[in-house]
Amino acid sequence: MSSNNDAGVSLYPNLLQPLDLGFVSLRSRTIMGSMHTGLEESPNSAERMAEFFGLRARGGIGLIITGGIGTSTSSTLGPGGANMISEKDADHHRLTTERVHDEGGLIAAQLLHGGRQSFHNQLVAPSNIKSPIYPFSPHALTDEEVESEIESFVNAAALAQYGGFDGVEIMGSEGYLINQFLTQRANVRDDRWGGSYENRMRFPVEVIRRVRERCGPNFIIVYRLSMLDLVPDGSTWEEVVLLAKAIEKAGATIINTGIGWHEARIPTIATKVPRAAFTWVSAKMKGEIKIPICASNRINTPEIAEAVIADGDAGLVSMARPLLADPDFVLKARQGKRKEINICIACNQACLDHTFNGKLTSCLVNPRACHETELQYKPTASPKKIAVVGAGPAGLSFSIVAAERGHRVILFDSASRIGGQFNIAKTIPGKEEFHETIAYYEAMLIKYEVEVQLNTRVAVSDLADQGYDQIIMATGIQPRALAIEGADHEKVLGYLDVLQQHKPVGNRVAIIGAGGIGFDMAETLSHGKTHSSLDKMAFMKEWGIDSELQARGGVAGREAVVDKSDREIFLLQRKPSKVGGGLGKTTGWIHRSTMQKRGVQMLNGVEYFSIDDEGLHIKVNGEERVLAVDTVVICAGQESNRGLENELETSGLNIHWIGGASDARELDAKRAINQGAYLAASL
Repeated sequence: MSSNNDAGVSLYPNLLQPLDLGFVSLRSRTIMGSMHTGLEESPNSAERMAEFFGLRARGGIGLIITGGIGTSTSSTLGPGGANMISEKDADHHRLTTERVHDEGGLIAAQLLHGGRQSFHNQLVAPSNIKSPIYPFSPHALTDEEVESEIESFVNAAALAQYGGFDGVEIMGSEGYLINQFLTQRANVRDDRWGGSYENRMRFPVEVIRRVRERCGPNFIIVYRLSMLDLVPDGSTWEEVVLLAKAIEKAGATIINTGIGWHEARIPTIATKVPRAAFTWVSAKMKGEIKIPICASNRINTPEIAEAVIADGDAGLVSMARPLLADPDFVLKARQGKRKEINICIACNQACLDHTFNGKLTSCLVNPRACHETELQYKPTASPKKIAVVGAGPAGLSFSIVAAERGHRVILFDSASRIGGQFNIAKTIPGKEEFHETIAYYEAMLIKYEVEVQLNTRVAVSDLADQGYDQIIMATGIQPRALAIEGADHEKVLGYLDVLQQHKPVGNRVAIIGAGGIGFDMAETLSHGKTHSSLDKMAFMKEWGIDSELQARGGVAGREAVVDKSDREIFLLQRKPSKVGGGLGKTTGWIHRSTMQKRGVQMLNGVEYFSIDDEGLHIKVNGEERVLAVDTVVICAGQESNRGLENELETSGLNIHWIGGASDARELDAKRAINQGAYLAASL
């Protein structure tokens, strides 16, 4: 980095200092953590990976780690998964490694074996014990097959070195094969690979020792160590320390922190998890070994990352999704442009949810993530004057991309501030990160000189008389009314009445509608008065995590300590399917679990009859009931807000409807931001 780009060094002196590994130096104390993106398996994958990782290298990351790459034919997480078993496989990555090096970066290949955590019927594991969340039972490896799998890691590391990688990360966490060898949860062998912990840890130690022997001293070996399994029959802290010391002795360069098995029923990276919630575990390990420790999980801002290192919790930090959200995260921090960093909000909607649904990863706040070769914000050759009506997610997304490309953009909104539905979302406990997204848009509107006119209700005549080349209607949604008898009763409130206007709510509440808005309402109304979603210790207690690390796996024998709701709350759903079944694949279970702990009563298959002084009259499973509630909150969906549609159709103007104004299914910020960006890139 040149000296004129060091404005932020005084703000983040620890984060931005180099890390000398002896044979090579990382230019900052940052690792881009491994993510399953689907890029490796996508069409034109070599070019797409090179652009994706190249942009992050240009952004100043100290070390990039790829998504998990299989080491043998049985190792992949699903059919067609990426492997590193031949020189042809390694050559496929050369475009990426060369691009990263051209940008001044370093890159390591994550070598991963899924073991029993795989979506194919050829899976293997230490023992024939099926994972509770994967569909197939594994074949128990023979002694000879165990040796073969170890050698496959060594061969893959050598191939990665041949392909231009600066190192590898051996994935020993999150419940994958190596982690399975370590615990009796998945390993009940009685040979040299099972039984005592010294035997069970032989597999990872041999992998590291042989990789170091094969690849030589000047090759980065990161070991991702499961420091907190979060399953009751996981490793003890004493076992984790024993393994860490053995891994260090075997030749690892860095130990990266892994938290939780995939099958653990405790959130580790979702928005409800406080920032840097698990760095105390890394800090405890840091005193046990001499090689650098890398902290991970919910480190999403430069000030949080700086504090982790400055406080001595770790020597460097791993950030994965934050680099989806903004490839220039480190560069902007170095330049003192904190307000321009597009912060990850840990929603999982376009990253992990896509991954587990077999779709290519992206990012809710950055639609270009993993789509860099197709979604490009090129300078326009014909600047236009464009009016954007509505400063919610869709309108904001369109405005900053269009202005960045060189169009003149005038943004109108009838509200007194930008953000639209984000201003509601940020008030929900556990969704405070939306403050960051609004702040980012505020900074980008200024940077790209978008003219913003708030407190302005636009008429068609205003749009017709100003010579606009394009009109973008991003007017959002309006709540759908509930058509039942008594819907106008005084005890009935809409969700905006509660979340926006803060109207009083009684102690017995029925929430009609169990989509995303209904769960947000239940979260808000059930939230304990003393509990903060940003409080790490409260989070640990709520999920039964032992902060003293005396419990096996960090959770064995621990009871969750939950603030029961002061209210009696009924969360009602018309559909007969599981309540909240339409929520995000990787976060829906967290919301449902939280509501259960707080005593929220969730009912499906509900038929609504009427609302009166007695309460809400319903039928559930053929039984008529009266819920004697004080308040009924309507969260029954929304409709597009297209109040000017008829006049605009006959105006002769070039009109585009985007976001909720185009499609009001749920409150989908991912779709809205994506629509805005793609339209702006096309005009």
